[in-house]
Amino acid sequence: MSARDRLTDALYGLGWGTVKKLPEPVAVRLGRTIADLAWKQRGKGVKRLESNYARVVPDASPERLAELSRAGMRSYLRYWMESFRLPAWSPERIRNGFDPKDVHHLTDGLASDQGVILALPHLGNWDLAGAWVTTKLETPFTTVAERLKPETLYDRFVAYREGLGMEVLPHSGGTAFGTLARRLRDGGLVCLVSDRDLSASGVEVDFFGATARMPAGPALLAQQTGALLLPVTLWYDDSPVMQGRVHPPIEVPESGTRAEKTSVMTQALADAFASGIAEHPEDWHMLQRLWLDDLEPRPSATGARDGERP
Repeated sequence: MSARDRLTDALYGLGWGTVKKLPEPVAVRLGRTIADLAWKQRGKGVKRLESNYARVVPDASPERLAELSRAGMRSYLRYWMESFRLPAWSPERIRNGFDPKDVHHLTDGLASDQGVILALPHLGNWDLAGAWVTTKLETPFTTVAERLKPETLYDRFVAYREGLGMEVLPHSGGTAFGTLARRLRDGGLVCLVSDRDLSASGVEVDFFGATARMPAGPALLAQQTGALLLPVTLWYDDSPVMQGRVHPPIEVPESGTRAEKTSVMTQALADAFASGIAEHPEDWHMLQRLWLDDLEPRPSATGARDGERP
């Protein structure tokens, strides 16, 4: 393991080991302080976040974009402070920490035993939403995580999420799709963060007026298993409670090839994501290149890049 990898792993270990022990007001202030320092340094992650916000709010002035990126970094650090502290939260704190609207789309789908796919963008704190599902709804689910470098960091994230009641499959290796399909055919729940393609073989969509690529997996799983595909958007307000919305199911088109159906469904997913992001752009934690005309050739090594959040 390189010195950089050891440092990265140690910093995350420090977060989970120390931040979760802090009183909540202290953790909130710490997160805001770190966010403001990072924003003032104008690193590549902050610049990319601001560039992405310029796509979402095309008429924003430079001053408005600066305000958005500062708020975005504060939201991003709120995510991290909450995530470091989630293992120490009581079940009651988790149940009261998230207030989703239209959750009947999810509960009705689970009651039908046909399987449900929840697809989310990098909005708010999806780990908290997942913990709410396993705690409030008492429903376990399966998800997928990118293999990070160093391997010890990936192991930390897997252990953390499994501790919250999630089954975590590695993104690489080619076996995740089959396992997800089996879980859905058994009437289970699958949750996937789906606003950025990690495979370079995703579906091209129109996203805020330009072309981006999003994963085909949610649409393909819905077609192959008959599971409901439900977009979910999350956001923060001024309270300690995260807000969210479960959107209506995305239907499988009645005609067309599999590729054509997948394209239509993935575009509908992108449109649902865009509606939530447009309403709460500062809670969209996209610190990476997303649109095709922004992309550079992919590096050969995997791992978190440009402030990436797993």
